[in-house]
Amino acid sequence: MAEEKEVIVTSDGGGGGAGMIMAVVLLIVVLVGLFLLYQNGVFSGGTQDVNADIKIETPKQN
Repeated sequence: MAEEKEVIVTSDGGGGGAGMIMAVVLLIVVLVGLFLLYQNGVFSGGTQDVNADIKIETPKQN
């Protein structure tokens, strides 16, 4: 006949919280980056006025 074995699994309440902290920090960095890009109109195709009044003086020809 087969012998019965009893297995007792104990846990200290979970792993460390470093992975969770890193995930939250990464999420905040991504959200701030997207906010800044959308604010500047990079993804929205926003147009910006560019003042291009440039006067270039060329030397006179003899």
